[in-house]
Amino acid sequence: MRHDALIVGGSFAGLSAAMQLARARRSVCVVDAGAPRNRFAAASHGFFGQDGEPPLAMIAQARERLLAYPSVRFVSGHAVDAALDGAGGFVVSLEAGEPISASRLVLAFGVHDMLPEIAGLRERWGASVLHCPYCHGYEFGGRQLGVLYRGPLSLHQAQLIAEWGPTTLFLDGEEVPDDAESAALHARGIAIEPGRVLALEGGDTPRSLAGVRVVDGRLVPLDALYIVPRTRMSSPLAEQLGCAFDDGPFGPVIRTDALKQTTVAGVHAAGDAAQFMQNATLASADGVLAGVSLHRSLVFDQR
Repeated sequence: MRHDALIVGGSFAGLSAAMQLARARRSVCVVDAGAPRNRFAAASHGFFGQDGEPPLAMIAQARERLLAYPSVRFVSGHAVDAALDGAGGFVVSLEAGEPISASRLVLAFGVHDMLPEIAGLRERWGASVLHCPYCHGYEFGGRQLGVLYRGPLSLHQAQLIAEWGPTTLFLDGEEVPDDAESAALHARGIAIEPGRVLALEGGDTPRSLAGVRVVDGRLVPLDALYIVPRTRMSSPLAEQLGCAFDDGPFGPVIRTDALKQTTVAGVHAAGDAAQFMQNATLASADGVLAGVSLHRSLVFDQR
């Protein structure tokens, strides 16, 4: 069976795209590996009408409602290869199972966060080690906050995080900021901890944080640590298809036009893999645009 649209990625962006296409009465297949980027977070904040809801529950609800549309099909698995099918469409191969063909593609597989190898950090990701203060800042308001230096963006992040509470910038052994940068940090009341970070140590629950252990043996008390992780594509499909990429502030992003069309005809991209600013609300909106744009291409662009 050849579908009108194949969507790789079944999280906020992919499901939002699928809903638009389902409501346009087009056949849609969603391939999903079951590992959304925000699976480590207990709640998703700032999402219209869903503030505080668990992201996995939001995804499950969206899937259930999509399945009310008879033209929607879900396939669990990893998409490992994508290519033109010789008939104006595409074929996607899975790690296990039969290849799937479609007239159009939406790449909504997201990105993978490359976390620093510091003891105690990875297991706290999404709980007390965080990225976005708009998503998870309010819950730590007025408490002891930290930013782990990973590059120049961390200086910007530290000044922003100070809006939510007293902030310490952990340089982790990197060079001290220059005079102008130091002055900007001090103007925001940000303390600077120059020593290398050895470990994050726990609080009352397994994923909570009591403090950061630095190289001289001190434990700097802390309730939440923010980082700017580098990211990579969660799937090789965009590269295999020949899509162009742009250098984003955190890592590469798939290049798209204003209607989420990539540089490869018939391939759209949405969500964290295809935009510079990344959160659940923006991913969903991106998916809506990609779904509508893809449908219009089926109507008006008979390749």
